Amino acid sequence: MDNREYEIGDLVRFRKKHPCGGDTWEITRIGMDFKAKCTTCGRLIMLPRRKFDKSVKEKVMESENK
Repeated sequence: MDNREYEIGDLVRFRKKHPCGGDTWEITRIGMDFKAKCTTCGRLIMLPRRKFDKSVKEKVMESENK
């Protein structure tokens, strides 16, 4: 299991593309579930932590709130 650290505002790329064609998502909530917003169409999704970790291909950009 990965030990990746995510923060609100990070941009991540998923393994599969969204039906709108976008593959970059902004993390908007972290906890038991992750909430992410598609940067292309604005769609919000919620995924359990385990599924989120499996779906993420790479971290594109870290948030500027550090």
